[in-house]
Amino acid sequence: MINRIVRMSFEPEKVSDFLLLFNEVKNKIASFEGCEGLTLLRDSAEPHVLFTYSYWNNEASLNKYRFSPLFKDTWARTKALFNDKPMAWSLLVEDRVK
Repeated sequence: MINRIVRMSFEPEKVSDFLLLFNEVKNKIASFEGCEGLTLLRDSAEPHVLFTYSYWNNEASLNKYRFSPLFKDTWARTKALFNDKPMAWSLLVEDRVK
């Protein structure tokens, strides 16, 4: 399994625009083939910084999404709201305790 974390910093006045966009696409992303879940997180100290945390069956599934029209459209609309360069990590699950 691949966990994908994306950190995004927004213009403070544009966070609500991003939240509307996220609500528009979250179910499409979560139901994309190979996606096992999607979570939106907000930094507790900097409320204009949000993270997406998604779970993918494998790297091929993640890459299929990353090159899809859904991602390209969503990312183009999201990038227009940033106030800083985004950061992303793809992480393999080594161990998990419930």
